[in-house]
Order: sequence, then structure tokens, then C-alpha cells
Amino acid sequence: MKKTLIKNVHVLTVNQTDEQFFGFAAFADGKIETLGQAEKTPAEKEFDEVIDGREGYLLPGMIDVHSHLGLYEDSLGFEGADGNEDTDPVTPHLRAIDGVNPMDRSFRETIEAGVTTVAVSPGSANPIGGQIAAIKTAGRRLDDMVLRAPLAIKFALGENPKSVYHEKDETPVTRMATAALIREQLYKAREYLARKDRAEGDPDEDAPDFDIKLEALVPLLRGEIDAHFHAHRADDIFTALRIAREFGLKPVIVHGTEAHLVADLLAGENVPVISGPYLTDRSKPELRALTERSPLLLHQAGIETAITVDHPELPLRLLPMAAQIAVKAGLSADAALRAVTAAPARIAGLGARIGSLAPGMDADAVLMDGHPMRFESRVSVVWIDGAQQYRRDE
Repeated sequence: MKKTLIKNVHVLTVNQTDEQFFGFAAFADGKIETLGQAEKTPAEKEFDEVIDGREGYLLPGMIDVHSHLGLYEDSLGFEGADGNEDTDPVTPHLRAIDGVNPMDRSFRETIEAGVTTVAVSPGSANPIGGQIAAIKTAGRRLDDMVLRAPLAIKFALGENPKSVYHEKDETPVTRMATAALIREQLYKAREYLARKDRAEGDPDEDAPDFDIKLEALVPLLRGEIDAHFHAHRADDIFTALRIAREFGLKPVIVHGTEAHLVADLLAGENVPVISGPYLTDRSKPELRALTERSPLLLHQAGIETAITVDHPELPLRLLPMAAQIAVKAGLSADAALRAVTAAPARIAGLGARIGSLAPGMDADAVLMDGHPMRFESRVSVVWIDGAQQYRRDE
């Protein structure tokens, strides 16, 4: 793979110290090779490609750690809707990777906005929806785009499972039943895992019959993957944490519309929140506390916060705007940038590869003609794994 030099640019590393400087970045073999001050810019003859940043801003590729990209296809109805298998409320064995269409037009628009990684999740119709995958946004074959699958198991609490199954006159139609179905499956999975472990250690013990639903929950119970809980209301958030404690899960709160109302209580739980989408209307009762100040209030409480637009609720191309709106609502520009780069990378357990600019990390980067938290700034070039995926025509 060719070597690329980006010079004459403001580098926003979004590392642990939010280091920023005017200088250069060099990519080689799909990774960031070096970063440095302008006076240390290497000789251009060492590179296959040299790009003059024209005093623009180089930042890590942006990340949305909760989306349904490719599961709900652009300009299609039922034919392209593959996010919810709402014929069974418990479907942990479903894999998002089997429903994503990487040829969907929204992938191209996502890249053009500077978003280079997304977590694609089943929808929220089912109490247990399936397996989330983290993928890069460039490619034609999903297998070549996967960063980690499964990344997490998707759970859903609150209105969505209630409304879907109420219409079918099936369980669950209450919050109690939603939680009970989740617990039942986790209890079964815990016993299934215990029997598997006993059989491995004792030849006289019989292994359980293979169960694909329970097998899908084994990595979750072993702590190898996280539990992403769709929860808007404060009481649903605490139900998620209650279940997580009961089964030793690592929870992540998705949406957390009322999380800012209990931020002081959540701060002690050490649980991250994927905040948003907050640029929508209050379309159902559990969204009545919706506010674009959520990332600010969660950040002030010391809660690890990422921003989501919940594609296709809002198109992923609007992720930068969601961060900019958070700045307008009082969040610092550095914190807002972190909420769409380093924070979601850490929440996904991928902070060693993506979300920051540092030698050895994936060369996922965006060159913009102005600071990324200024509304008028435009994306000039996007790289994913060191390969140029988009360049704006001047």
C-alpha cells in the first residue's frame, strides 16, 4: 500500500491529552506511521502521495457506535427493512452482519461526512434483538469491513417492545414482561454455560444439547462482549443496570434520553451512555425529556458519553452536525469531537485501533477545511485504512 504524507495541517489527535499542533501526518500500510510538528516534516520524495492540507484540520475518522446502517436501506420500505425480526421477542442468535447491505447509498454519504466506523445494531422491537457488529464504512463485501463481530448483544426496554407485541396480542406488553423474558433467557444461558464448563472439566458430565440462542449469549456471560441496552426513560435505564448486575454483564446505555435527569446517580455506576438522537421531535411519550443538552450534562457528571444519530432515524451524514449542536448547547469543542471519535471507540473496546491519531493506529482520518466543530467546515479528504475513499472536488 502506498505511503501518504499530509502536510501543512492542524492535527487534532484526540488522544488522552487532546494534543493539537500544526504539522504533518504520514500513513503507510494502512496505519499511521508518524505525526509531528511542521518543522519536522519528512522529505516528500519518501512518499507516493503528498497532500497539502492548506492549513485545514486533520482529525480521526468519526464513529457512531449505534446505528442501523445498511439494515434499513435508503428509499426502500419493507423490501429493505432487515433490522427487526419481530416474529419472536428473543433472538440473540441473529447477526447484524447477515442483514447489512454495504452497497446501500447511505454508506457513500456516510464516508463523505467523515464517518469511517459504525456499530450496526438490530432494531429495538425485541427484548433481545441480536448481535451488534462494528464495521468500517468502506467496502463492497461486508466480511472485508468487519472490525469486530459480535461487538455486543442488543437488548431493548421500554415502549418499543411493548408496542410491537401489543399489536400482535403477544408477550411482552408490559415492562415487567420485557425484563422477565430477558432474565429467563439469561438464566437459561448461565445454566447452559455452567453445564458446558462442567463437561469440559469432567468426562463423566454430559454437555448440554446445542442451543443456538443460548450459545449466542455465552460470550456475553463470559464478559467477552458488552450488553447494549436500548433505554430512554430513567426507570428503564435502572432496570438495565439491575439486570446487568444480576448476571455480571458489562452494560452500555443506548439513547439514555432521561439519563441527564439522573446523571448524578449514573456517575457512580461507571456505565457509558450513547446519547441521541436529540435532533428529532418528541414523537413518543418516553422522549418528552429530549434535549440537545444531554451530552453536556452527562459529560459534566463525568459519564463517558458518545453521540449517535441512530441512522436512519437521522442520516449518518448528520453526525458532525449533531456534535456541532452539542457545542452550541454548551459542550466544549474538544469534548464534542471526542464524543464522535475517541469516546465511541473506547465504548466499543476498539480504542487501540481507531478514534485517535497516533502511530500504529488504523489510518482512518478526515481532512477538513476548517475546525470540525464549526458548521461551515467541509470535508476535503477521507481515508480508511490509509486508502483515500473520498476527495471533494474543488
